[in-house]
Amino acid sequence: MYCKNCGSNIDDNAVVCPKCGVAVGNQKQGKYNVLSIVGFVLSFFIAIAGLICSIIARKQIRESGEQGMGLATAGMIISIVSMVLSFLGIVIYISLIGVILGSVA
Repeated sequence: MYCKNCGSNIDDNAVVCPKCGVAVGNQKQGKYNVLSIVGFVLSFFIAIAGLICSIIARKQIRESGEQGMGLATAGMIISIVSMVLSFLGIVIYISLIGVILGSVA
């Protein structure tokens, strides 16, 4: 088989061209990347783990052609929003404690 992008001769079972990295015809259609599912679920419970798994899943999906790019992207977004909201909550909590302790003194 030949790569549609660079024309190099590649193995018939290849998923991506080893020379240019473009996905070729033997993609695993219908199979979801497991790490994208794990990253999505973890994003609701342990945001940093969900973010890491989702980033790795997006890279794997680009290389393998599996499904699950939407789940990986959603996992990244949910993780980032969760971490930002947690950070803002901590800042507000510390600020309120400072205001309360300042008014007591």
